[in-house]
Amino acid sequence: MQGVTVVDHPLVQHKLTLMRDKTRSTKGFRQLLNEIGMLLAYEVTRDLPLEMTDIETPMAPMKAPVLAGKKLVFAPILRAGVGFLDGMLSLVPSARVAHVGLYRDPKTLVAVEYYFKAPEDLADRVVLVLDPMLATANSAIAAVDRLKEAGAKSIRFVCLLAAPEGIEKFRGHHPEVHVWTAAIDERLNEHGYIIPGLGDAGDRMFGTK
Repeated sequence: MQGVTVVDHPLVQHKLTLMRDKTRSTKGFRQLLNEIGMLLAYEVTRDLPLEMTDIETPMAPMKAPVLAGKKLVFAPILRAGVGFLDGMLSLVPSARVAHVGLYRDPKTLVAVEYYFKAPEDLADRVVLVLDPMLATANSAIAAVDRLKEAGAKSIRFVCLLAAPEGIEKFRGHHPEVHVWTAAIDERLNEHGYIIPGLGDAGDRMFGTK
């Protein structure tokens, strides 16, 4: 699919299979989401620009590469998106964090905002929007809309699973925002859940169902 990268690394695929298993404990699911978040962050940041700086090793001075420009912003969509956060911050500890609070109306499936807080200089940073599931895409679209309103110009979307319907809708609204996912599943059911999927990521992560 155009504008979508499926991260097919063996460790990502193995951990995703473990997470799909309905017998996985809350603790196990949460830990795997943390681990897979780190692996996805590694892939999503593969093309970040570098610049050379002067350092001295114990043996000699040299020019060596460091990340150029301002650090990343991780923007998890509450609540399930925070499951990616610790793993990604362990890889990029200096990143800033924005929070986008959205919930899905159970009747209309429309995303409703209840909280938003982000760094003021979003325009100068690469923003990674985090949500385990790209299902109806309503929350993803609303989150990117809100971040753009706040000034974000360079945005990437990271998820664990995506439905074809969600990808099509999201790309229709934000064609310039590239999507990284561990898998594209078959379809959505009548309740807006991904099939075969892994259930509700937030409920499984926090043990609320």
